[in-house]
Amino acid sequence: MSTLVATLRDQLLAFDSDKFVQTVQKAVDDGHNPVEVVNALTEVLKEIGKKFETGEIFLVHLVQAGDAAKRATIEVLEPLIKKGGEKKKMLGKVLIGTVAGDIHDIGKNIVSMMLFTAGFEVYDIGKDVPTEDFVQKTKEYNADIVALSALLTTTLPIQREVIDALKEANLRQKVKILVGGAPVSEKWAKESGADGYGKDAIDAVRAAKELMGIKE
Repeated sequence: MSTLVATLRDQLLAFDSDKFVQTVQKAVDDGHNPVEVVNALTEVLKEIGKKFETGEIFLVHLVQAGDAAKRATIEVLEPLIKKGGEKKKMLGKVLIGTVAGDIHDIGKNIVSMMLFTAGFEVYDIGKDVPTEDFVQKTKEYNADIVALSALLTTTLPIQREVIDALKEANLRQKVKILVGGAPVSEKWAKESGADGYGKDAIDAVRAAKELMGIKE
């Protein structure tokens, strides 16, 4: 493990957003390339995600770590990358939202953050999103992947409704569909017509990369 990764991990696990942003700024001031810091941060987030899976940290900690990481990326790293003319190659465009009738968004927010820090261009359109909005935003953002979250068993059929609506709009063949949420299973993903399924945030990132033909 590199010194940079170890430093970022220790500071991120302190769950202090302000101090973490300062740590990232210091890493850049000490001569680390902003893209190098982004890559190290992605590695750290994967490790923290695994700690959540094994019960070493709780959901509230995962959310706090994600928020701090996203803040540091937006406030410190992205402006420097743009200013320096360095382009971080985006892995693809992901449109993500919680389907209509479902107001739960913690899981969706974590997936959104993980996709963002992994290198995807993410368009989070919120929760309780009408089917027609998914269709409209897919066109507007020219999305590569449409990620549909559902946390209620009663809203699972809406995932299939969105997929059917994308077919009717002649968009289905242009995008990959990723589904997820507590009641979602691999069996349901196949039944709904989706291309992929993420059982959690880490798996969602893996699935998104797979759908884009990216091998780790």
